[in-house]
Amino acid sequence: MPGRFKQKIAVVMGGASGIGLAIARRLHAEGATVIAADVNQDALRDVETELGPRFIGVDADVTREAHVEAAIATAVDRFGALDTAFNVAGASRPGYIVDLSEAEWDFTVDLCLKGVFLGMKHQARQMMRQKTGGTIVNIASLNAHVPMHAGSAYVSAKAGVEALSKNGALEFAEYGIRVNAILPGLVQTPLTRRHFDNPDALAAFTARIPMGRPAQPEEIAAPALYLASDDASYISGASLLVDGAWAVSGYPDMRPFRGPVKWNG
Repeated sequence: MPGRFKQKIAVVMGGASGIGLAIARRLHAEGATVIAADVNQDALRDVETELGPRFIGVDADVTREAHVEAAIATAVDRFGALDTAFNVAGASRPGYIVDLSEAEWDFTVDLCLKGVFLGMKHQARQMMRQKTGGTIVNIASLNAHVPMHAGSAYVSAKAGVEALSKNGALEFAEYGIRVNAILPGLVQTPLTRRHFDNPDALAAFTARIPMGRPAQPEEIAAPALYLASDDASYISGASLLVDGAWAVSGYPDMRPFRGPVKWNG
């Protein structure tokens, strides 16, 4: 929908690859000026070359508050406002609960949940200052609803993102700020490459997806932009599953691909 985000200023936290990059490209195509924050500076430079002056890459670790605050400040300093924001950054260090180290838990939960909290905090503060409202879309996961073997940290973090999104919708409504969450199923991104590189794992996933295939990042970007647009003006606090009907079938048994429990008492 060309022009839907014309003259809008958008921030994408985690915008260098995967779903974040697809959102950034779609926003740009629909007229927005996009500030993408990520730790992958080489990838951001490539996207700057691809998209031109309406795209700016910012070096930011979303688990560090000063970095997040600086990314929002860059949008405001360069373009005067912040209209819409997407919190996408995420990754996982899997392990069974009895094997998972504290550091592995902290890595996953900090990146997937704390990063969204910090993004929402400073995005909402700026939108409140402007007194013109705004929209925030957070990328959670099907795993907010469906557990998986060796995924306790990721599942917990993504369930937290869904709940945090609802809390944000409640707290920010009086300021005209809408907050919603997207819950993707399996999407072909760098984060999920290990599943696509293993034919048996991919077959186990595909068998659980009634539509018979994983999603591409662009198929997550489209509903994310819908929730951020005026077309969704009366939607806030919602969780939109974008999973090819996967949630109705359950999660595959990942134990054959994760190996046995290491702890032996």
